[in-house]
Amino acid sequence: MKIDWLILADAAQVIDNKLQLLGGGWDLLTVNPPFPVVHRAAIAIAVRVPWHESDRKHRMRLQVLHDDGGVLLTLDGEFYVGRPANILPGQEQRMQFAANVDLRLEQPGSYAVSVTLDGEESERSPFRVVLPPNAQPATGS
Repeated sequence: MKIDWLILADAAQVIDNKLQLLGGGWDLLTVNPPFPVVHRAAIAIAVRVPWHESDRKHRMRLQVLHDDGGVLLTLDGEFYVGRPANILPGQEQRMQFAANVDLRLEQPGSYAVSVTLDGEESERSPFRVVLPPNAQPATGS
């Protein structure tokens, strides 16, 4: 299996296997202090499922990681892509997934979204959290 895309967005949903995005494609997030900050975000994923991988369950793990090794979020799940009657033998299919999540950001820095399929990391998308210009890096109480 292969990841077609992994997109960070402000909001996302999949309806009738079509991805709906609002504010998609960012890799830099500017947040106002004080920290910690809870930021609403979305993660959209498309997995290309080959014919021989369809008609069975697969495991997916999505994690948001800080560069210090901390895990902000873990979502575990399973997906199943069948073989509809109108599919051609050998044809790949796309499975899409969107999650709207609250990220608790403890500090500015480097982060990444990691997607693991059936126990193997398939994709990693880095992003940075920064303060606005002239902001003081105050901490919350």
